Amino acid sequence: MPKIVDHHQYRKELLMKSFDLFAQKGYSSITMRQLAQELGVSTGTLYHYFPSKEALFLQLSEELEQQNILHFLTEAGNLPTLSERIEHLFNFIAKNEDFIGKQTLLWIDFCQQQDWADVSTREKLKEIDDQTIQAIADYLEISDRKLVDFIFNLIYGLLLRRLFGEETVSYAEQGALLSKMLTADMKQ
Repeated sequence: MPKIVDHHQYRKELLMKSFDLFAQKGYSSITMRQLAQELGVSTGTLYHYFPSKEALFLQLSEELEQQNILHFLTEAGNLPTLSERIEHLFNFIAKNEDFIGKQTLLWIDFCQQQDWADVSTREKLKEIDDQTIQAIADYLEISDRKLVDFIFNLIYGLLLRRLFGEETVSYAEQGALLSKMLTADMKQ
């Protein structure tokens, strides 16, 4: 009897296992052959599911962002005030700082390797980012895209500062300050 394989699930497993490898070695330092070897599959199997390392990475990025959003929204529930929603967002990031930090560094490594003349890669990254931004904007109930971009710039700045060893910068304090600024602005 032939083995029945759920190809969608198998593809997802390969993606998730590859995250750890990318995080350990970096996007630029690992080849498809090395990925296949570390994953315990043939190079042909890996190419069957992903036509290139770039395609694998882009699909991994999309999957990780969708999982992050799902986990965040599941934990968040329906908090009544903007201050509570911001507090929860910043607590979630603090709790998942290691994982989100690794994702951020991988995106940076990936972007350094890209030929930005390839518009499709740039568009795919923007699409992934826009989905995350829209999910958080909807959760925070903020429709002003510039304000949502400001919040993401703050979050990415905090992540990078903490990755570079600035442990005195607190997510909770920065979230509280953001909340204070936004609620004061809304009262005016």
